[in-house]
Amino acid sequence: MTKYITKYLFPIFFLVLSISSCDTLKKGPSTASSSKSKNSGYRSGPSRSASRTPAGRTPARKPASNTGRATAARPTYTRPSGSYSAEIPKVVEVARTYYGTPYRSGGNDKNGIDCSGLICSVYSEIGVKVPRISWQQSEFGAEVAGINELKPGDWVFFVPEAGKEGYVSHAGIVTDVRNNDEIMFIHASTSKGVREDNLFSNYFKGRFVKAIRPF
Repeated sequence: MTKYITKYLFPIFFLVLSISSCDTLKKGPSTASSSKSKNSGYRSGPSRSASRTPAGRTPARKPASNTGRATAARPTYTRPSGSYSAEIPKVVEVARTYYGTPYRSGGNDKNGIDCSGLICSVYSEIGVKVPRISWQQSEFGAEVAGINELKPGDWVFFVPEAGKEGYVSHAGIVTDVRNNDEIMFIHASTSKGVREDNLFSNYFKGRFVKAIRPF
């Protein structure tokens, strides 16, 4: 009888124990991944909430960072010497000198420029250094609470797909607030170069995710 237990029951007991252990190991990583994915979106700052974004949309997220690389020194940015409101007409004027400039990814001048490059170059021309990358620009300054509070000189940001969460993929500068349904902004369009468009156009109104007043 003892030989029977040793020969048959012990292997069965060991097999059951092994299966149970493997199942536990399988559950660990998937639970961690699920928890991580729920928190993958970002908020622009500790005190801001999703209610500041347009109704029905979630905040944009910044691209995932490579934690394996050494952290670079934070760049030094500058601000206008006087009040920003006094500089806004100049900002708009300089931005419009880029009108018609062809789109070029990574471009920074009138031979070719991209959307974040346009913002960076315009402010550089008035003697102000701001971030170069669009998602960094989207975290610079103070977030504008709502569309009805937008003013010329504010920066507007968009995600790739209408009504969906995503990384900030496009940016522009508000140039004119004409009425509640017509807010013009200048940006570097991938297909038509630097141009002005209405924030409430069918293409942009669904992709708009936030606005920043840089100073």
